[in-house]
Amino acid sequence: MFAVGTAGILAAAGLATLSATSGTAAGATKASGTTESAAAASTLGAAAAEKGRYFGAAVAANHLGESQYASTLNTEFNSVTPENEMKWDAVESSRNSFNFGAADQIVNHAQSRGMKVRGHTLVWHSQLPGWVSGLGTSDLRSAMNNHITTVMQHYKGKIHSWDVVNEAYQDGNSGARRSSPFQDKLGNGFIEEAFRTARAADPNAKLCYNDYNTDGQNAKSNAVYNMVKDFKARGVPIDCVGFQSHFNSNSPVPSDYQQNLQRFADLGVDVQITELDIEGSGTAQADNYRRVVQACLAVSRCTGITVWGVTDKYSWRASGTPLLFDSNYNKKPAYNAVLTALGGTSGGGGEGGTKACTATYSPAERWGDRFNGKVTVTAGSAAISDWTVTVATRSPQRISTTWNGTASWDSSGSVMTMKPSGNGTVAAGASTSFGFTVMANGEWATPTVTSCTAS
Repeated sequence: MFAVGTAGILAAAGLATLSATSGTAAGATKASGTTESAAAASTLGAAAAEKGRYFGAAVAANHLGESQYASTLNTEFNSVTPENEMKWDAVESSRNSFNFGAADQIVNHAQSRGMKVRGHTLVWHSQLPGWVSGLGTSDLRSAMNNHITTVMQHYKGKIHSWDVVNEAYQDGNSGARRSSPFQDKLGNGFIEEAFRTARAADPNAKLCYNDYNTDGQNAKSNAVYNMVKDFKARGVPIDCVGFQSHFNSNSPVPSDYQQNLQRFADLGVDVQITELDIEGSGTAQADNYRRVVQACLAVSRCTGITVWGVTDKYSWRASGTPLLFDSNYNKKPAYNAVLTALGGTSGGGGEGGTKACTATYSPAERWGDRFNGKVTVTAGSAAISDWTVTVATRSPQRISTTWNGTASWDSSGSVMTMKPSGNGTVAAGASTSFGFTVMANGEWATPTVTSCTAS
């Protein structure tokens, strides 16, 4: 988790195209608002599990004694991340003197209920005891490796994924490493050393690099991408990349969010949405949450989502009401949007419940300089009166013609939003379709359906 006030505006960039989507035949891409059935799950964790993923929450040990907090956590989530209890200042406030009490409380709570646990975080410039910063180079290296080894071995076999190194890159356009005691004294090699030490400490845990403002393609995410690519090429042990995904009006969900997750997955690592919260309320917040969940479901190596807290009441951004449960533990429209996107059903309020759609791309005619595509929009278990589908192409492709809908484009010209040109009503389980012609301009990548929303 990053410090308050560091969220920046993510740069909009050209879109890459999804190379494969989970559960979709080759040559087609699919975005889903729901895949409901009579036996659909009714909680976030259960619905995510049916998709082969986890849905977790950041947890504070001192709130576990609150009945509504614990009940909501136990009912809805199947993975937990200690919010602060595993950070360096909490477990090793003085050198080689470890205190795991609060972290153990969370881990024991999770394990007793069959929940998974993410470890957060081993090496981070923030929430670092003063004694660490005062060490010389040799002592700092020894202390870093000892901290990683001791903490990971204490929880060996209990943690599914560890944030080994957190937030090592600067914001902005430089793509440079952040100044920290580790960077300044140990140099660029400290991240590799941390991951090699972590692999030796617990060979079965997934080892992640975690950062913020890397959710779209920009200088910072490119720097992380290049590091991961280099690590994979040289055999440095890295299994996953965490995307914190703290969003607000100044730092919105980027248009290339799914494509960015996919390009990291294509390097051979899992991707995880590790600290999701989205400031806002009502339909707008619900739509943003839906987009994030749909993006994860469309990337086969996106293994799970963690929201950064259970209730708005205890959120680090409480004034922005960024979570799925309000301060009274009521389910918000965003909750129902997430559950529906995961394929679950809810009798809960605010979102119209079961209205949803899926959109599937299929190739059509192809010529020497262009090709046609068709998108089929299918209503879920309830009739819908309107729908909106977004389709991403890869630059320098351009869509020249559309039919059976009204199209608009984002500023890059690479993301098309299609709406009905007239009556948007589709009966429960029924389908409609629209089509378009893509001028290839030498790029023949398959367009990606990135979302389908219904009302």
